[in-house]
Amino acid sequence: MGMPSVGNLTPIDPSEWNHAYAAHLLERAGFGGTPAEIRRLAAMTPAAAVDLMIKGEAQAEDLPAFEESGFWDPSLTRFPVSRPAATEWADRMGEAMGVRVKPAGARPLQPVTNRFFYWLRATTLETRRVAFWWLDRMVRSKHPLEEKMTLFWHGHFATTEEKLRDYRKIKQQLDTLRNGALGSFRDLLTAIAKDPAMLVFLDATHNVKGAPNENFGREVMELFTMGVGNYTEDDIREAARAFTGWTNDDLAFAFDAARHDDGVKHFLGQSGAFDGDDILRIILQQQQTATYVATKLYRFFVRTEVTPDFAQSLGALLREKDYELAPFLTTLFLSQDFYSAPSVATHIKSPTELIVSTYRKLGLASLPGVPDPYTLGKTLGQVLLYPPTVAGWGEGRAWITPGLLFERGNFARDVLFPDMISFTDPNLDPGEEVRRVNRNINAGMEITAATLEDGAAPSTAAGIQEAFNTRYASLVGWQEAMRRLRPTPRAAAQFSLSAMLAEDGVLSVDQAVDALACRFLRVPLSPTARSALVLLLTEELGTTDLVAAQSYCEHGLRLVAHGIMCAPQYQLA
Repeated sequence: MGMPSVGNLTPIDPSEWNHAYAAHLLERAGFGGTPAEIRRLAAMTPAAAVDLMIKGEAQAEDLPAFEESGFWDPSLTRFPVSRPAATEWADRMGEAMGVRVKPAGARPLQPVTNRFFYWLRATTLETRRVAFWWLDRMVRSKHPLEEKMTLFWHGHFATTEEKLRDYRKIKQQLDTLRNGALGSFRDLLTAIAKDPAMLVFLDATHNVKGAPNENFGREVMELFTMGVGNYTEDDIREAARAFTGWTNDDLAFAFDAARHDDGVKHFLGQSGAFDGDDILRIILQQQQTATYVATKLYRFFVRTEVTPDFAQSLGALLREKDYELAPFLTTLFLSQDFYSAPSVATHIKSPTELIVSTYRKLGLASLPGVPDPYTLGKTLGQVLLYPPTVAGWGEGRAWITPGLLFERGNFARDVLFPDMISFTDPNLDPGEEVRRVNRNINAGMEITAATLEDGAAPSTAAGIQEAFNTRYASLVGWQEAMRRLRPTPRAAAQFSLSAMLAEDGVLSVDQAVDALACRFLRVPLSPTARSALVLLLTEELGTTDLVAAQSYCEHGLRLVAHGIMCAPQYQLA
């Protein structure tokens, strides 16, 4: 029985299938799992195990639907691009966002300004709740590959709520990505090209006949399908012309024929009166498109090093499968290359993968609210629904610096030893500036004086005539948004390491260290590290007999688990 060979896409021999390969499949095609889940896959044939990951299994119960806080109403459909735009429009028209200008009295534009900041705060808070809900799905789901593919596509077709300013659009796009995650890339590309979030994010509404905007046409080729260097600037301009008229009507795709350039275009060697669908069709005919997409999928699921020849083989495979993703991934997950030495335990987990895999390996039934996932994402470098650029996030070594490795260890500590006394809900923290204004208002100060810079004498507010006060509006907007906000569950992770080890028949300190290392790591501990953890646990428990220490061993086991999770190996899948 030989070792699986690098670059070989033929299936491994069923006789080679073992516990280590099952663990590797669960790490890469999912987010890892418990020893029992690994044993279950290991007892199957490789074909059956991969089929289970591809298709998933029936959920014991439906995954919870996202419950909105109730922030939105139709008056917010055409939300102004900025505060100045909101107040200028209201000044001219007498109202904006469903709010009328005051006919008399102080600060006539204040209600409109309050409304503007209300929605900015509300959609930010609700987007955090959408991200929490999605992470919870990743932890709960019986079809983890579906969620992991959704995560891949979120980075590939990257949009951010920061520009959209509408959690509904980002949530709808997330649903579109999930629905097409394992289907046809051809269909998914079309769906995303017509997705309102993408159309707004890439300025499609500004792409009109006679004044084409090239953002959308450029990114479709550069980031979504072909990669840099495989088209010309003329191709970008002609594609932009073809996409003119594509826009959105709130949450629906819309085509404005009056704004569409129906003239002849010359694109990637073909000519015709092309529209946007024609451009996508021609792009998908290009060999480079399959190669680009297949290689990016390979780097996400297998390893980053891909030779040019192997990239061509991957592209040929995706074309052979007619851009159907499930058959492509099935071949990949069964291949000798997938289980070859360079492919195993060499993937550096993204922050999201680290968080979700930690909870799944602990066997949790839902996402804990402590530590806070949004704060973790900011600290570790990946905030879901807020990719840093249109190119998404970096991968691999980009996730790891000495400082970030330290913070990953802090995450493990916060899971194992949650500080429930010091924890405060970051969703209820509007920032120091808003808190300062709030203190001043509560102390009885007049609005203008309350919102002056710190150190300014209140007397300087005398005689100021304001049409509106932005800082006060920010305070009012936060208060109204937080009043309506549905609370995020804030329980710590519920698990017992001592119960897990007792169930597995672990009797001694050294067996406990080995069992915990097997649960959490794909790369073994060094003998030195193992010995240090055995000594740590022995000293903490005062005995090597885990059964004798059963009533008080949980703290010591968590210390050992923390040591394991701080190891560099824990960052690898």
